[in-house]
Amino acid sequence: MGTFERAFAIVVNVEADLSLDPHDAGNWTGGKIGVGVLKGTKFGISAAAYPNVDIATLTLGTAQAIYRTDYWNPVAGDSLPWPFALLVFDCAVNQGQGIAQRMMQAALEVAVDGAIGPQTIAAAQASTIDHWAAFMTLRRHRYELSPAYPRYGDGWTNRMFKVCLLQAQGA
Repeated sequence: MGTFERAFAIVVNVEADLSLDPHDAGNWTGGKIGVGVLKGTKFGISAAAYPNVDIATLTLGTAQAIYRTDYWNPVAGDSLPWPFALLVFDCAVNQGQGIAQRMMQAALEVAVDGAIGPQTIAAAQASTIDHWAAFMTLRRHRYELSPAYPRYGDGWTNRMFKVCLLQAQGA
């Protein structure tokens, strides 16, 4: 199993099946609560990000193709060491590609410009557990700044721990 397939298996494990929570802006095609159509989120693919996708009938194979193209590739997952690739990929899926890119750069202490180029790749390849922990701390801080944190914060934090624990178990 390749690195992407391994990371996908873990991330899709923490993503729920179809969610139609009307309080989650991601479940609405307009990206805001009550705006557009409540299509939901499935396998982490949201109606807000993919308003033209039939979320209810989305297959795991289609979700995997979307993950590779829209989340794995933008964070240069193939160039990152394991488990950093997993952590950054999960962040991209859950918090957005641009956010994952910038937080990765901040954790690696390189220029934070959102462009994953040679300097970021080299720093990532030389990264240590301290950089990975710094990345996860930045994720938690960003969650805390969200107005939705009181409703979803425990779930988001549990997700981060679960990804780390599944990786540690060799999932």
